[in-house]
Amino acid sequence: MITDYLHTVDWSRAQFAMTAAYHWLFVPLTLGLSLLIACMETVYYRTGDPFWRRTTRFWMRLFGVNFAIGVATGLILEFEFGTNWSNYSYFVGDIFGAPLAIEGLMAFFLETTFVAVMFFGWDKVSRGFHLTATWLTALGANLSAWWILVANAWMQAPAGCAFNPETLRNEMTSFADVAFSPVAVDKFLHTTLSSFLLASLFVVGVSAWYLLRGRERQTALRSIRLASLSGLASALLTLGTGDRSGAVVARTQPMKLAAIEALYHGREGAPLTVVGLLRPAARRDTAGSPFRFGIEIPKLLSFMSFRDADAYVPGIADLIDGDPAHGLMPAAEKIARGRTAIAELARYRAAEEAGDRTAAAAAKQKFDPATPEGRAFLDDCFAYFGYGYLGSPQELIPDVPLLFYAFRVMVGAGLLFILLLAAVWWYGRRGTLERQRTLLRCAILAVPLAYIASEAGWVVAEVGRQPWAIQDLMPVDVAVSAIGSRAVATTFFILLALFTALLAAELSILFRQIRLGPRNIPDVDVTDIDSAPRGDSGGPCDRRLGGSEDSGDTLRDGSANGRGGDPAR
Repeated sequence: MITDYLHTVDWSRAQFAMTAAYHWLFVPLTLGLSLLIACMETVYYRTGDPFWRRTTRFWMRLFGVNFAIGVATGLILEFEFGTNWSNYSYFVGDIFGAPLAIEGLMAFFLETTFVAVMFFGWDKVSRGFHLTATWLTALGANLSAWWILVANAWMQAPAGCAFNPETLRNEMTSFADVAFSPVAVDKFLHTTLSSFLLASLFVVGVSAWYLLRGRERQTALRSIRLASLSGLASALLTLGTGDRSGAVVARTQPMKLAAIEALYHGREGAPLTVVGLLRPAARRDTAGSPFRFGIEIPKLLSFMSFRDADAYVPGIADLIDGDPAHGLMPAAEKIARGRTAIAELARYRAAEEAGDRTAAAAAKQKFDPATPEGRAFLDDCFAYFGYGYLGSPQELIPDVPLLFYAFRVMVGAGLLFILLLAAVWWYGRRGTLERQRTLLRCAILAVPLAYIASEAGWVVAEVGRQPWAIQDLMPVDVAVSAIGSRAVATTFFILLALFTALLAAELSILFRQIRLGPRNIPDVDVTDIDSAPRGDSGGPCDRRLGGSEDSGDTLRDGSANGRGGDPAR
């Protein structure tokens, strides 16, 4: 039975990780592309230029495919909390369920209501109402991200709650503390900005493909102009929010920070390892360097973590063995205190079941923050409640190599994106982007790299939290449902096949729509053309009687007007 339970834990973790990884393939593009589409339609609304209507509808098609599959995977992910993690759901459902309920009632219904108007209301509602629906869809998508990330941030750093020994549940004491904790705000900003960056790279990459093939020139150039600028701004802001998130992690999850940096022994003025190759595990936690080689920047880790170049940053060994000089309690002591809290809770429950009100009242006082005895017990013992379920201090160490390399993939890719988008924006501004074919190829390659970096970011966030389902309160092994491992394993492979099929279908549809391009978008009404004001580049004249986009482009730039030349020069 114990072996089967451990298998249940492993399969449940694998299933949730797989579902989350697939889900996150769709979410960033939905968040970022919804805002870019809203900006494009705003330009159309202000200028009346039918070029922007067609361009908006083209990117909207790509958004729609991604949105639909993202919703499907997201719903399955939420159901798994009840099916695979019922102990977790019972223990903190009063807190965790609140932001998810708000997400469903407010954000999800908002986006799913107006997305229909956004897709099917072009010739059925006024321009103003359609633009409003597009912006509300984008707002709904990002509000949905806010509430989901609030729930995730609470798991990383619990706040605004208190334990009720009568119900064996944590209950919310302050909604504001849960919804607006520093961890939640930083996580939302960093995650959504990185999503805007990914969507911008997607638009730039698709547009670069058109330019390399000499197609859809004006759509590609104007889309790149918007996306490169928004992507560059998002990348720089993501860098700033990432720095702030690192400082928060240093205070709330020091083991995660130590594992990310492969820092086994704490130091004052700790350096930041830019790149490095780790030694084998058996030789990594010795007094020497854990690296075969590494490039370090002196004191930067201390400065980034605590805004003090000489600050002490604890290492893995310090967090396990303790360091009294720096106020670090040994993990074994935390485990002992946690087991004391568990024993006191069991004593209270036994007294309740036996009907011994005197003993139950005495035991309950230890969980009452209004009494001196309760405050002391909660601070000294119950604060380490989750540690009591651990078998040994070594369980507190996450997968160091995975975190170390994933973090550097994420950060390294982010820095490359800044350089790439700056170059694309610069050459686009000068009007010479089409001649930079190597740069355009790099822009295409940046799209899959953006997805890899995005997934790596979630690996850092979630693997770095292990072994905790809720930091310091509930280990993953305790959070799982008491179901057979075969049932979880079976559904794992069913979902794996389903998600893989959905991903293949999405890629097939996306590639088909990209190959067809904006020319496949129906033309605007004649009345719309006649009433539209002329823009300074690409006005209504470029759509005479349904003429193709590129025919107008070539007439303007002269490539088909007696001068010859490559239209994609």
